[in-house]
Amino acid sequence: MPSTDRRTRARELVMQAICQMDVQGASVLEMLAVFFSENTDDGATRQLAEKWSKGVWDSLAECDKLITTAAAKWELSRLNQVDRSILRLGAYQLKYCPDIPAKVVINEAIELAKKYSAESSPAFVNGVMDAIYKKLKTDSDSKCEK
Repeated sequence: MPSTDRRTRARELVMQAICQMDVQGASVLEMLAVFFSENTDDGATRQLAEKWSKGVWDSLAECDKLITTAAAKWELSRLNQVDRSILRLGAYQLKYCPDIPAKVVINEAIELAKKYSAESSPAFVNGVMDAIYKKLKTDSDSKCEK
């Protein structure tokens, strides 16, 4: 299985895990390994999914702040759970995974929204992810100038 398929599958699993964490809290972290092994036979996919899930959970406040800033007219609590989970994963990857090109992160988030969310979600996710990317890029550029 090519690595892009692994990463795509890992993102799907992470989005599902984040939805569970949203409902059940940190207790889900203990169950992640079981959940991932029940949903994929591929060890590399499981490892990625576990790493990203824990990363999102550990940086949840920062990810939520990025989303809230980018989606100024929307309260985070009012977003549907799937969109919120997709955006949290995307925000995490844009901020903490410099090895993944921003274009890929944004495109994968849009694809997740197409597959798992409402008809209007891909455009919404695209807009929010683009705003997060621009904010992070501006913050990064201003740090480099100092």
